[in-house]
Amino acid sequence: MDFKDYYVNLGVSPDADEKTIKKAYQKLVKKYHPDVNPGDKAAEAKFKEATEAYQAISDPEKRHKYDELRQDYQQWQTRGGRGDFDWGRWQSNPGGGGGGRQTHTMSPEDFAEMFGGSGRTGGFNGSGGDGYSDFFSTLFGGGGGQGRGFAGGFAEGRPRAGQDLEVEVQVTLEETHRGTTRVIHTGDKKIEAKIPKGVRTGSRVRLTGQGSPGISGGPVGNLYLNITVSPHTRFDRDGDNLRADQPIDFYRAVLGGEVSIQTFDGEVLLKIPPLSQSGKKFRLKGKGLPNLEQPNQYGDLLVELSIVLPEDIREPEITALRDLADKRKATVKNI
Repeated sequence: MDFKDYYVNLGVSPDADEKTIKKAYQKLVKKYHPDVNPGDKAAEAKFKEATEAYQAISDPEKRHKYDELRQDYQQWQTRGGRGDFDWGRWQSNPGGGGGGRQTHTMSPEDFAEMFGGSGRTGGFNGSGGDGYSDFFSTLFGGGGGQGRGFAGGFAEGRPRAGQDLEVEVQVTLEETHRGTTRVIHTGDKKIEAKIPKGVRTGSRVRLTGQGSPGISGGPVGNLYLNITVSPHTRFDRDGDNLRADQPIDFYRAVLGGEVSIQTFDGEVLLKIPPLSQSGKKFRLKGKGLPNLEQPNQYGDLLVELSIVLPEDIREPEITALRDLADKRKATVKNI
C-alpha cells in the first residue's frame, strides 16, 4: 500500500489553516470537476485525489491521526525504510474507536457555498466502491459513515443557483474596434459568444444562463468572459483614444506636405504645415475606439510627429545643406 501525502496533493503546507486548505480544495475542484471535464479520466483522477485529501485533513480528528501517521512514516523513511512499514497500528477499527466518525459530510448548501456548482460530484463513486484509496480506507475505515458525504452525492436541498464559470479571452485592438465573436467550450457545450465593441483589458462579458446547472431546480449559473486586449504594433490605447507616432523627414517638416495615416476606418491624409517641429501633435476626431457603454461614440486618434533623417541622403544634398548652414550662420552673425 502506498503512502499518500495529502498536503502535497492539495498543494498546501502541513501547518496550513482551515481557510487555506478549503481555498486550495476549491481551486482544484473548479479545475478538475467532472462536470467541467466530461470524459477526461485524468481530470477525474485529480478530482478524486483532491477530494480524498480534503476529506482527510479538513476534519480535525482525521487530520490529527493522519499527521501522526505522516510523522511516523517520515521517520521510518529517514531510518532507511527497511522492511515493510507497520500499517497495522494505524488501521481503523470498524467497530469503534477510529471508525465511529468516518466522514466529514457536507450539506448541499455547504457544497454550493464552496463551489457554486450543481451539488454533485460528477462520478466520484467510481465503479464498485466508494472511490477512496486503500490508504484512506485503512486509516479511516473508508468513505462511508452517516450521510452520503462526497462518495454518494447529496439529498435534495433548497434550490441554489448553479456555478458561475469564467473563461479568459484575448482579443486584438482591431477586434475591440469592430467587435468580434469567440467559440467557447464549457463541458459538452459549445457557445458562440459575442464580444462587444470597446471592451478593455479587465472587461467582463456576462453570458446569462451559460454556467453550471442549479441545485434542486435552482437557476443556471452565468458564464463570464474575462477580456485581455493584446498590444498593438502601431497604436497605444488611452481610454477610447488612440495614440500613434508618425515619422517624417526633415524636408517635409520644413516645407510641409501630406502623410498617409492608416486608421481602423481606412486611410486618412494628414496635412503637415511648413516648419513643423518634432513632437507636434494632431488630433483626428472620431478615429479612435468606440465607447463600451455608448458604442456609437468614438474617441480620437492623436498623432505625434517625429523627425527622422533620410537613410538614403546623397552627397550633393549634404553639400547643399552645408552651404545653406554656412549662409544661415553668416546671416545670423550679421543681425
